[in-house]
Amino acid sequence: MRKRRSFLYARTPHLLLLLLLVGGASAARRVSRPRLHRIQKHLAKINKPPILTIESPDGDIIDCIHKRRQPALDHPLLKNHKIQKSPPEFPRSLGPKPNDELRKTTAGINNSSSTGTWQAWHGNGTWCPNGSVPVRRSTVDDVLRAKSLFDYGRKRPSLRLSKRQVDAPDVVSGNGHEHAIAYTPGTSELYGAKSTINVWDPWIEQGNEFSLSQMWVLSGSFDGSDLNSIEAGWQVSPELYGDARPRLFTYWTSDSYQATGCYNLLCSGFVQTNSRIAIGAAISPVSSFSGSQFDITILIWKDPKLGNWWMGFGENTLVGYWPSELFTHLADHATMVEFGGEVVNSRAEDGAHTTTQMGSGRFSGDGFGHASYFRNLEVVDSDNSLSAVQSISTLAEDTNCYDIRSSYDADWGTHFYYGGPGKNDRCP
Repeated sequence: MRKRRSFLYARTPHLLLLLLLVGGASAARRVSRPRLHRIQKHLAKINKPPILTIESPDGDIIDCIHKRRQPALDHPLLKNHKIQKSPPEFPRSLGPKPNDELRKTTAGINNSSSTGTWQAWHGNGTWCPNGSVPVRRSTVDDVLRAKSLFDYGRKRPSLRLSKRQVDAPDVVSGNGHEHAIAYTPGTSELYGAKSTINVWDPWIEQGNEFSLSQMWVLSGSFDGSDLNSIEAGWQVSPELYGDARPRLFTYWTSDSYQATGCYNLLCSGFVQTNSRIAIGAAISPVSSFSGSQFDITILIWKDPKLGNWWMGFGENTLVGYWPSELFTHLADHATMVEFGGEVVNSRAEDGAHTTTQMGSGRFSGDGFGHASYFRNLEVVDSDNSLSAVQSISTLAEDTNCYDIRSSYDADWGTHFYYGGPGKNDRCP
C-alpha cells in the first residue's frame, strides 16, 4: 500500500483545490501590498481580456482570447509579427503504415488526442469560438506557490547543464532532477520529431516536485549558455497548477533556461492558432493498470517555408508555433532529439529519495499495461519527411530508482518503456 504523505491531493484533487483556495486566500492576505501589486500587474499582462470565459469541470478557468491579443505577441522580437494564416504542410511519412492486424493484437489502446474527451475542460460541451484561442487563467495563488514572481512558469534558473561523455545528451541536472530518456546519437541536422506517449497520473510526494514525460528538440551548446530547446508532453506539477492532474504542456528557451522562455503561455513567445486545445489544461482520461491505455501523439517540426517551429497534437491537429525569431541555433535546425521522463527529487524527508513516480510508477520491465511507453519514434529531415528512428541511445542516472528499456517491432517501430517508483529497497 502506498504510504500516505501530507499531500493528500494525489488521490483527492478536488479537496486539494478547496484547500488551495482557502489557504491561498489567507496567503494573499499575508503578502505585502507592494508584492501583491507586482503580482497583479504581471497577471494583467498574461491574462488578456476574454471574449468568452469557460469554467472547466475540474476547476480551471479557460479564457477565450482573440488570437491577435494573445500573450505571444507581447514579445519584443514579435512586435511586427503577423500570425501565420496558411497552415504549414505536415511532414510526409516515409515509413510503412502500421499493420492493422498487428494493431488489433494490442488491445486497449486509445489515442486521447483523437477523441472528444482528451481535455477536461471539454466536459461541459462549450468551446472557444473561431478566431479565439483558449488560455488557462493564472491566479495570485498560482504565483504564490512559486519561489518568486520571476520563477513563476519557469524552470529553476539555478539549474545548470552538466558535461557528460561524448555522444550523450546533456540534460538539466542538479537540484534533484532525474531522467530516463532516449536520444538520437551523434550530431546531425534534424527538423523535428514525433512520438506517441501514454498518459498516467503519477504520485507526487512534495509540492515542489513534478513528474513529466516529453520530447525535447535541441540545438546549441550543452555546456554553455546558448542552448535552444523546444519541449512538449504531459506533466504533473502541483506547484505550477495547484493539483495532481496530468496536463498538456510546452516549454521553450534560447539561453539554457536562464532568462528566456517559460511553460505554456505564461510568458510571450508561443503563438497559438487552435481554438479547442488549451495548453496547460488537464488530459482526461488517463491509463489504468491492466486496463485501457490512453496516449497522446505530439509532433514538433520546422515549417520549411517560413521557418517557424509548429506543434501538432494527434494525427492532424495544429496547436500553434514557436516563431523562428525566438531562437538562435534553432532558427536553423536541431542537432538532437530526446524522448522520456523527468522528475524532481527534493530529498525533503530525512535526505531519503523521493517517492515521486516517473511515468506510471512502474519499472520498464513491467511492460504493456503497467509501465509507461513512448512508441513510433520518428524524426523530420530537411525534405520535411518523417522517418522512423532506426537507433536510439538511452540514459538513466540511477536505474534502481527509474529505468528505461528500448525495443523494436513492426507495429510500434522504435519504442521504449520507462519509469519507476523512486524510493524503494534498492533506491533508499
